[in-house]
Amino acid sequence: MMDRQMAMRLYLAVGCGAAIGSLARFLSSYVIVSLLGMNALWSTAFVNVVGSWVIMAFATLTGPDGRLMVGPASRNFVMAGLCGGLTTFSAMSLDTFILLFDGDWPLAATYLISVVGLSLAAAWLGYLMASRLNRLPADR
Repeated sequence: MMDRQMAMRLYLAVGCGAAIGSLARFLSSYVIVSLLGMNALWSTAFVNVVGSWVIMAFATLTGPDGRLMVGPASRNFVMAGLCGGLTTFSAMSLDTFILLFDGDWPLAATYLISVVGLSLAAAWLGYLMASRLNRLPADR
């Protein structure tokens, strides 16, 4: 059974990571939509693809065969907190339904398939990159 202090550390780590991830998502949206003048679909796609890369790279680097040794609080800070706050399945679902309600079935299908496909490709790339780093000789 986890002691109370360890549980509180995990809760705090996830909460802080989620706050940072959510702020990063908001700021990404601001930059992409307001400063770059792009459609909000790009913002949702961007954070989901980046978040997929980050979570897989970090999971691989900090897994049992990984080269980074981090504790449960650090791992949960990044994976459950930061990546959970950054990525947004719900916004992707909303964007897709708005396109469907507007009658733009081709764009809705293209958007959904593209974001999911690119997110999976980013996760795969994160895994490959982190696996390669894990195989490098450790500095002595």
